[in-house]
Amino acid sequence: MPVLRSTRARRAGRLLVLLACVAGAAILWQRHAHVSAQADSDTLHVSVAGRDVAVWKPAGPAPSRGYPLILFSHGYTGCNTQSAFLMRALAQAGYLVLAPNHKDATCGSARDTWYPGKMLAERPQEPFRDAQQWSDATYRDRREDIEGVLDAVLHEHPFQGVPIDSSRVGISGHSLGGYTALGLAGAWPSWKDHRIKAVLALSPHCSPFLLKGDLGNMDIPVMYQGGTADLGETPVVQRDGGVYDQSSKPKYFVELDGAGHFAWTNLNKRYQDVIDAYSVAFFDHYLKGQTVPDPLARMMEDPLPAGVSAVRSTTH
Repeated sequence: MPVLRSTRARRAGRLLVLLACVAGAAILWQRHAHVSAQADSDTLHVSVAGRDVAVWKPAGPAPSRGYPLILFSHGYTGCNTQSAFLMRALAQAGYLVLAPNHKDATCGSARDTWYPGKMLAERPQEPFRDAQQWSDATYRDRREDIEGVLDAVLHEHPFQGVPIDSSRVGISGHSLGGYTALGLAGAWPSWKDHRIKAVLALSPHCSPFLLKGDLGNMDIPVMYQGGTADLGETPVVQRDGGVYDQSSKPKYFVELDGAGHFAWTNLNKRYQDVIDAYSVAFFDHYLKGQTVPDPLARMMEDPLPAGVSAVRSTTH
């Protein structure tokens, strides 16, 4: 009987943990949905290649060659407006920014697809903790979303009245969106899109690339951003022999002091200014060729900006 009571107690404990996780996820989603709905209110939404795409138009006069373009891929069960603060900053810096909703999107303009229990009913294509099961077939639909949008937009001249310089295309992504962005940059060789010239990976899910991908195949500038409290993803990037070490040059890593996994979404305002600053400086350097003055070089040196605990760069 003591064994039976112990087993029942363990089962009850597991049930309580599960219920707590579900409740926590529901609360987090509700907050995320509220914040994303606010972000949605001043964002243009258009249908491109059958996908709902959020659009932020660039500020300032059009360059003679057209504006550079940045694509954004959201995190698992996030949405195309989950990081609107950064999209706005990039648009204000003179970039046309496009972000499609992927099939797993549940907030913003996709929040009507969410229902209680969706997080349990619609599991990831492969377990996030088991990189061995991932391959270039995992979330290939996300690659198709980005490629479909990029093909359609570059075919339409101009797009929504905005002229585009097709030789200056960058990509960014958060979490599973970071996986998507790195895959398209060449970490999955079969995904590589040579039109993409720079990649910004924000707390990216990237452990599959260590086992089965080819980070050295990217051969374009890459910036990783992570946080000291982002225990699930950042250690994979920064450890010896990790994702940063295996990535092609030029490469950068920026670590935010105390930042957790959702620091790159609208949910956390604490780090938005520093995220904006590093992200804009990175794309300005590699898509606009801004080297005199060079804010990126200055920001990779001591003293570091407030909120940044460590940086790394390898450019040659």
